[in-house]
Amino acid sequence: MSVDTGALRSLVLVVDGEAAVANTLVEILDRSGYTAIAAYDGEGALENALLMPPELVITEAELPGMSGIELAIALKSEIPDCKILLLSGQEPTSDLPAPAGGKGHEFESLRKPIHPDDLVAHVSARLKPQIVDPKASD
Repeated sequence: MSVDTGALRSLVLVVDGEAAVANTLVEILDRSGYTAIAAYDGEGALENALLMPPELVITEAELPGMSGIELAIALKSEIPDCKILLLSGQEPTSDLPAPAGGKGHEFESLRKPIHPDDLVAHVSARLKPQIVDPKASD
């Protein structure tokens, strides 16, 4: 009997205006036991999330159009259990969530670039990888 391991793994949506960055983070997360998909702007990310709700969204704070913070607020409104990590290449990252805080939201922010091990550690602190051994179900 074959098991679709993708259906049993936590879904992570990665949003970055630079496709290479988003795709690299998706690959890192896929290799670490998560199902990850990429979006390249806030509007596309919100559309994807509403169709297939993720357990975690990792978003660049400064996106074209809808910012990552606006995306995070919209996601929490539509998918309250979704966890959010904001990424930014600008200092200071601790001030990024301030606009959301005024609306009753708290989001953790991380500095880019982030080492793959640090990224996986932050994700693992919020989600547990669920790798299934297909041989165990035979």
